Amino acid sequence: MSASRRPPPIVAEATTEFLRRHVPFDRMSDEAVAFLVSRLTRVRFATNATILATHSGPVGHLHIIEHGLVGSRPNNVQADPDRTLGPGELFPVGALSAGGTTTKVFTALQDTSCLLLARDDFLGLRSASPEFERYCTQAITETLRQSLESLYGQYSQRAAEQQTLTRTLAELIRHPPVSCAATAPLREAAQMMADAKVRTIVALDGGRAPVGIFTLVDLLRRVVLPGRSLDTPVADVMTAPLVTLPASATAAEGMHVMAARGVRQIAVVDDGRLTGVINERDLFALQRVSMRQVNEELHGATTIADLKEAGDDIRRLTQNLLAQGVGAEPLTRTIASLNDALSRRAIEIALPQHDLSGIDWCWLALGSEGRGEQTFATDQDNALLFAASGERDAAEQRLRLQAFAREVNASLDRLGFPLCSGNVMASNPELCLSTEEWKSKFLGWIRQPTPQALLNANIVFDFRPLYGNTTLCTELRDWLFRYSTVNPAFLRLMVQNALGVEPPLGLIRTFVVDDDAPVKGTLDLKTRGARIFVDCARVFALAHGIADTGTAARLRQAGERLHVVPRHVDATVEAFHFLQLLRLRQQDAPAARGDPNRIDPYALHDVDQRMLKEALRQAKQLQERLRLAYRL
Repeated sequence: MSASRRPPPIVAEATTEFLRRHVPFDRMSDEAVAFLVSRLTRVRFATNATILATHSGPVGHLHIIEHGLVGSRPNNVQADPDRTLGPGELFPVGALSAGGTTTKVFTALQDTSCLLLARDDFLGLRSASPEFERYCTQAITETLRQSLESLYGQYSQRAAEQQTLTRTLAELIRHPPVSCAATAPLREAAQMMADAKVRTIVALDGGRAPVGIFTLVDLLRRVVLPGRSLDTPVADVMTAPLVTLPASATAAEGMHVMAARGVRQIAVVDDGRLTGVINERDLFALQRVSMRQVNEELHGATTIADLKEAGDDIRRLTQNLLAQGVGAEPLTRTIASLNDALSRRAIEIALPQHDLSGIDWCWLALGSEGRGEQTFATDQDNALLFAASGERDAAEQRLRLQAFAREVNASLDRLGFPLCSGNVMASNPELCLSTEEWKSKFLGWIRQPTPQALLNANIVFDFRPLYGNTTLCTELRDWLFRYSTVNPAFLRLMVQNALGVEPPLGLIRTFVVDDDAPVKGTLDLKTRGARIFVDCARVFALAHGIADTGTAARLRQAGERLHVVPRHVDATVEAFHFLQLLRLRQQDAPAARGDPNRIDPYALHDVDQRMLKEALRQAKQLQERLRLAYRL
């Protein structure tokens, strides 16, 4: 290998002409290209020479192929290259951006000349040129796509047995929709349904937009049995408002909406106009375990033993969704929606055994369930909130509620949600409190934020109503924001807490893994990865009064309020989702042992290693953004 000094002006002109023939340099400003050319060096590699390898240490230069051919292959794989790069192509963008080592071996397949750009200049060019920054971001996104394909490939055999849930709703529409005016008489609507041999008709307003739905079941229950006249307008007996989704929505999104809204049919619209109706059979026939089956088990269960079958099917269904390639965000939302339904049914089964008359109460979901981010391995985090007229009234109501809470907690334990080792459960009298008692507890944490108080705040401040009077929860959250948004001392300590865990990024090796037995060689994806995003997002929510409890929603809304460039917010959210997906895969692995959130990063596919590095780098950047916001 030989290197030359910076090219003289005549070579600079030729180099500029060469770069202008390739993406992204053909779109960059003259000033940006001039900056680039002035800082390039040229290096030549003989055929079969190794250009970059994992043992070479952190990548120091961007390589732009000028002449020749370069092959890349995974480390320790002696085989033909899985990708070939030619003139004008760049490598390794992801590793250089992350400041780590490459996870691939790059070899010259013939005599090759590369233009090299030092990492500091590479980062400077990304800041100075929007076109170059966009190209690099897209390159990392493409790497993420490859990594997700690799993750889903783990389930290829299972997925091959099923149809994909990534199909659009437009593709699933089997028949043209049958519709009528909302003002039409029932006789006319029923005749149209009989002629078309359908069980459903969609009601339209004067602008031809769908506003309601009427079914044969509605005809029986709302017309025949009450003895209504068939001259009654459809609008008087239809189900409204109608749940709609755009034709471009996926089957996975349709499944989530049906689970979250408890409906069996969705109207598909395009620019506000009806294009078809999708029912649960259309969607859930795609699954060996159907949502209809799960919902029927949930609603039909009269005992916890019955309900346990639904819980087992929920796990099988979510495993199928993972196999189908459903993304981490809709997947965890679906898990949360189904687990919410399971928990609500457990509460309903327990209620008749306890006299709670006269008590205005609300069951709260905390922690990952409160954020709607449950994975396969999760324990219970819940609490109770109730209205009381004073201390004595609160104590009396608490006694009645605790017996009920103990039964619900025990039921959830039987359903696969282990009792919380930290006793963060509604049966704990410290977490079964009146509105005034919760306010007093919150004020104590805010005004005297001890380490234990901050730990409690990290769990409880993600509270979300699950069952009962949800207004109690909304009013408590509004009250909390009035204090948290104007208490900089508390927020600074919450920031320090969020900065207390460093992403496991290494200087020499790519990752920092634990050395202690029995976890030697592994890292914790939850506490040293996903938790960083969760903690930072929580601080932003408390500081800016963001009511959403989900991490992704908090980050997006905080990004808008802080005027962060949208693509940077998207990169942060994608990194969080990538870590969540890795956790789901690890927890679903048949051979998983011990801590289900632990992983050997060096056992990952090379693309997965790259994206894990990038995800942890995004975690570090998020912490830095939080640090700068509070000048720590």
